[in-house]
Amino acid sequence: MEETETRVFLSSEQHQEEEEPLLPRSMVISLYLGYFLARWGARTWEFSVALYMIYLWPNSLFLTAMYGAVESGSTAIFGPIVGQMIDGMSYVKVLRLWLVTQNLSFIVAGGSVIALLLVPDLKSQNFPVFATLVVLTNLSGAIGVLSTLAGTILIERDWVVVMSEGHSPAVLTRMNSVIRGIDLSSKLLSPVITGLIISFVSLEASAVTFAAWATITVWIEYWLFISVYNGVPAILQSDERRSLRLSSQTDTASQYYVPLLTDENTQSRSGNMRIIERISESSFVNAWRNYLNQDIVLPGVALALLFFTVLSFGTLMTATLEWKGIPTYIIGIGRGISAGVGLTATVVYPLLLFRLSPLRTGLWSFWSQWTCLLVCVGSIWVEKEKIASYMLMAGVAASRLGLWMFDLAVIQQMQDLVPESDRCVVGGVQNSLQAALDLMANLLGIIVSNPKDFWILTLISFATVSLAGVLYTVHLYRIRKHIFHLEKIPLLNNFFIRNYST
Repeated sequence: MEETETRVFLSSEQHQEEEEPLLPRSMVISLYLGYFLARWGARTWEFSVALYMIYLWPNSLFLTAMYGAVESGSTAIFGPIVGQMIDGMSYVKVLRLWLVTQNLSFIVAGGSVIALLLVPDLKSQNFPVFATLVVLTNLSGAIGVLSTLAGTILIERDWVVVMSEGHSPAVLTRMNSVIRGIDLSSKLLSPVITGLIISFVSLEASAVTFAAWATITVWIEYWLFISVYNGVPAILQSDERRSLRLSSQTDTASQYYVPLLTDENTQSRSGNMRIIERISESSFVNAWRNYLNQDIVLPGVALALLFFTVLSFGTLMTATLEWKGIPTYIIGIGRGISAGVGLTATVVYPLLLFRLSPLRTGLWSFWSQWTCLLVCVGSIWVEKEKIASYMLMAGVAASRLGLWMFDLAVIQQMQDLVPESDRCVVGGVQNSLQAALDLMANLLGIIVSNPKDFWILTLISFATVSLAGVLYTVHLYRIRKHIFHLEKIPLLNNFFIRNYST
């Protein structure tokens, strides 16, 4: 039966006929469409920037790694602050800040790249201008990514949870899967299209297309998200609760405020103590303190460790493949296949939740990813360069199924266990931690900048992934007091019945 609105029924046997609150179908579609437009621009830049940098400075990963370091470093430093800013602003202000800043930054970054590409010999002819444009590209790209972080926290960590409140848990699972599917679809298709433009037209054409996309879509995105804001009562009510909480906190703080330092004790305290007190009460430290007190800190750290890797179709691996002679459109197709494999995670994950909890789904997903990455490690010892490159791409692509199911499992655990008042702050710190580890990977790329030595980065990445697996497994054991249900394995079932039956 087709209806204009999505109806979700209670699963309780006593209330099978009772309907849950209506979730307007048009609003859900508007949310998904606006998020797709935003993620397409971000994923296009993520893929393209590596190719621009390796073109501007051939035979070195230096510029590529430097951009990654600037981007990751800015997110690592300002991520918690972004989370707290979002928590202290109305939804409409967050939307405006996110969309305007993101798209304006991408327009500036695209314009800088166009200027660099139009003068191929600029580095040798006028190095100061070349350096200025590279710095402008790095800074505007970093600001664009910070703005994207604000949108990610707002949609993935807040609005999706708010819209699914009052419905069965399956609704939140389905919305998480669709949101992740949108992101992965953008990651799948945008590199393919960008790779075709670069291969069959030019790098300059791809940069112009990117800047034009950011200019046009900002207006459409804002209209779609404002429609969702005004059309979903739960979001309006959540915004009202947020405003009341903020005004209450302000009143309480002003009512009970006592100066930390009076004239007398100011003189008795050393300057170092005053600095320590100010740091300990800063927004940055408070955000981290909040995060570390959450029950999901170990899964969050395990997820973040997966960003300390070059075993993904990120900037370093993309630039290395380009240096090894793999055609750009093949890299784009490989990245698309990788995202396609990850896209299946959004279908498989809800099916697994019918049989397993998010906690145990994360365990099986993680170690399946780890197994696939063994192919990447094995490629190090393959002598033929092309075969080794395709093994590397195949291993990374195959691992995306487990990776994205693990990502979904950890996100759902955060949504279930983190209080509403802490969601944005915890989301900001989580993204900051991920960016910090991504920064470390890019700094390694600066240190090991010769593409011939990519095998070193591969081994370090695999070791970090292994550490993440150990942390998550320890967390599961602490919660469940066991890792596997050995009694459910057919070959061992009789053993448990014979030895442990009463």
